Amino acid sequence: MKVVYIAGPFRAATPWLIEQNVRAAETVALEVWRMGAAALCPHMNTRHFQDCAPDAVWIEGTLELLRRCDAVLVQGNWMMSTGTRGEIDEARKLEKPVFFNTTELRWWIEEKAGRQS
Repeated sequence: MKVVYIAGPFRAATPWLIEQNVRAAETVALEVWRMGAAALCPHMNTRHFQDCAPDAVWIEGTLELLRRCDAVLVQGNWMMSTGTRGEIDEARKLEKPVFFNTTELRWWIEEKAGRQS
């Protein structure tokens, strides 16, 4: 089973807006699970942890999670997110597939599943 990292904005001006970013990522993560891949959604992993550790801990930790995944799905208003842009850069450096929509991701998952049969 392939593991897909969900990339997208987390940080925001208010706790409410952060929660909206988390919920958007959760929605996409569920869609990935329904496609037959495992979704790793760091938004859910660090929800409510703001100000509990230095920002660098969260950035490096999520990049380490990304390194262990097979592909990245980018969601939300990623262009405004320095963290998401960094995740995309890291994935490309590691030559991991980066998808910007679920249609392309679904095709990739199905193609990989077909090869494993």
